[in-house]
Amino acid sequence: MKESIQGKPSSLLVCLDELQSGFKKNHKISALWKDWPKIAGEQLAPHCIPLSIYKGVLVIGANHPQWIQALIFNRNQLLAGLKAKGHNVKDLKIKNYYQQKNSEIKSETEVWEDHPSRIDVHGLSKCTHCQRPAPSGEISLWGKCGLCRRKDLSN
Repeated sequence: MKESIQGKPSSLLVCLDELQSGFKKNHKISALWKDWPKIAGEQLAPHCIPLSIYKGVLVIGANHPQWIQALIFNRNQLLAGLKAKGHNVKDLKIKNYYQQKNSEIKSETEVWEDHPSRIDVHGLSKCTHCQRPAPSGEISLWGKCGLCRRKDLSN
């Protein structure tokens, strides 16, 4: 649960309201992401991405100097395409942007199969700090049980 400024947990409804207001605040860029493949075209769109928009200036990141060159060359067409789609963009700023790709993204099932808290997979041991029974996976990962780890992290 998310904690409020006073340190008390917020309800799920409050968290969802904050998420929705954040989405509305960033609606301009999210709408632009949706339209980007049509505006930039199928050759350019996979190699560059709208990063932010502020006071009518759209920052576009490209993953290689050749795509930066292509963006610069197509600047006027991009601005016209953005205006035609209803985006209030006055100028473009283009920069290098190398999106980090995590090649080892695991599914929820894969993560759960080897989760350190599973006693059916890793077995049961005694915590070295509190001497209570704890999953062996937690002990080997952190040197203590998950509860003792949380206690240490909160201090």
